[in-house]
Amino acid sequence: MQGIIIENISNLYKIKIENKIYEASARGKLKKDEIIPIVGDNVYIQVIDENNNKAIIEEVLPRATYIKRPKMSNITQIILVVSSKNPKPDLLLLDKQIAFAEYSGITPVIVLNKTDLDEKKEFQNIEDIYKKIGYKVIKTVAKENIGVQELKEVLKGNINAFSGNSGVGKSTLINAIFKGNITQEGDISAKNKKGKNTTTSTKLYQIDENTYIADTPGFSTFDISEISYKDIDKYYKEFFDAKKKCQFVGCTHIKEENCGIKQAVIQGNINKDRYDRFCKIYDELKNIKIGNNVKKK
Repeated sequence: MQGIIIENISNLYKIKIENKIYEASARGKLKKDEIIPIVGDNVYIQVIDENNNKAIIEEVLPRATYIKRPKMSNITQIILVVSSKNPKPDLLLLDKQIAFAEYSGITPVIVLNKTDLDEKKEFQNIEDIYKKIGYKVIKTVAKENIGVQELKEVLKGNINAFSGNSGVGKSTLINAIFKGNITQEGDISAKNKKGKNTTTSTKLYQIDENTYIADTPGFSTFDISEISYKDIDKYYKEFFDAKKKCQFVGCTHIKEENCGIKQAVIQGNINKDRYDRFCKIYDELKNIKIGNNVKKK
């Protein structure tokens, strides 16, 4: 029987097959082969106790996509939730997440939540920047159910992970989608306006036959260190055409003269703030590489 892992707690896996959920452990041969099942995996199971819904995972099918932290597989969309206020938008994190999604072959969708708190409507500038690049941007007020139906339409037919800093409204959005308290909502500290992380385990929730969403811990400390600093420009869609005008092969788009990217920034074809954040991410990844080389020595 084939199913999908929807939850993993202490190496006990919940496997959903049609309208039934089995609790399963992994077959010893998987551990021997260093195959560790994770949430999102499609697996073959052997039922050992039908009355009590007990099973053994016999085989893990090949993964289309894989995320290390938090460990998830076969994600097709990452819903990148950014709050317009409380906490303030973290666009550096957003750009890291978008780059990682592009690197992983996962479609990024940007959700601007809490737009009702942004009296100056600064979120419209964020929307314009990312829509111009070609990304889907949805505006929501989760607590008032505004924009939730549009988001539900985008989710259809995908396995979706929700990502973003604590407090931006991920759990509130999921609850609005399901019209119930499926996930525990976190409270924003009035003192420091930072979110308190309340999600403790990765779990898939099914919306319909082919649609799942995940509430995931760990994304608030997003790590893209597996991407080489030399390759980070490959994951900026708006760079593609401008790179062709760089004079030097292997141009880093940081210090070189006659750089197509820098020229496009000057001409207003590439957003300067996003380019500046690209430079920060490049330096961050380069310093990680240098630090790793020093450790090896």
